[in-house]
Amino acid sequence: MNGLAFVGVALAVCLAAFGSAIGQGIATRGAMDGIARQPEASGDIRTSLILALAFMEALTLFSFVIAILLWTKI
Repeated sequence: MNGLAFVGVALAVCLAAFGSAIGQGIATRGAMDGIARQPEASGDIRTSLILALAFMEALTLFSFVIAILLWTKI
């Protein structure tokens, strides 16, 4: 197999994981700021945060699956 193909698959997974981690950090920071400003809304903010984090993680897992599919086709 082509070594460049492995680099491409590894880069795809790496960039997806890095982007997701950055996005999750920004979302969590925003949620913590919101809870600090309005503690009475912490339940709603927490629910929205968990939902957003689940969607971000799902996109990362989808990119991982696509990378595996590309890797097996190479």
